Amino acid sequence: MRIRVVDAFAERAFVGNQAGVCVLDAGDWPDEKWMQAVAAEMNHAETAFVRPSTGGEADWDLRWFTPTNEVVLCGHATLATAHALATDGKVAGKTSFATLSGILTAEVAEDGITLDFPVNRPIGVDVPDGLAAALGVEPLEAYDTGELRDLLVVVRDEAAVRAVVPDFDAIAAVTTRLKLRGVIVTAAGDQYDFVSRFFAPGSGVPEDPVTGSAHTGLAPYWGDRLGRDELVGYQASARGGVVRVRSSGDRVLLTGQAITVLDGQLLV
Repeated sequence: MRIRVVDAFAERAFVGNQAGVCVLDAGDWPDEKWMQAVAAEMNHAETAFVRPSTGGEADWDLRWFTPTNEVVLCGHATLATAHALATDGKVAGKTSFATLSGILTAEVAEDGITLDFPVNRPIGVDVPDGLAAALGVEPLEAYDTGELRDLLVVVRDEAAVRAVVPDFDAIAAVTTRLKLRGVIVTAAGDQYDFVSRFFAPGSGVPEDPVTGSAHTGLAPYWGDRLGRDELVGYQASARGGVVRVRSSGDRVLLTGQAITVLDGQLLV
């Protein structure tokens, strides 16, 4: 079986977020334990499995797995999948995916791939006990992101975002206690509209390089504060990546580029 590694939200190789992509033939899904084992073997934040749709509501069926579990929404692996399908000549322009988060679309163009995702509007909550110590910086505000299941945490400035030295065990304890996927740390940017980092050690992703799904909460938060629907965010991980966002009612459009860095055969 063919499997690829794609750097998503990346304009060149070895930056952005890595995703495994398996394009399957039509038919039943492989055994879930096998897909989970493949994702663990790849050991990227997510590995995507895509097949021609059997339900008729979309063009493709799409599932995402971290090294430890299946997830309901993933931006960078969706972008990587659209890139792989376009590279194979199976997608031109807009295509749709049936997922655990409903029908998602991707549109391939010369200036990047645009994903159409549901918005996750942040709602203010108290800063959880132990979070400041877990991050090593003092949160100013905290927000629940609803179905996204992330805690969005605002800190003083970009320098504070970059200064986070995460205690992964402590973050995992907080997210497990609150039944969260992960923690988004964000602030206004110096060169970009906003910057962020994302930590989900309880989901097998200590720090995610670039998290498309997190921007479905970041886009409405920063759009309200900056008074604009179109923004550019930078995820300030070690690899880093740029995500262009546009809020549109109950949807968020995420645009980025991708590049295939590995193309091979899965022998098991």
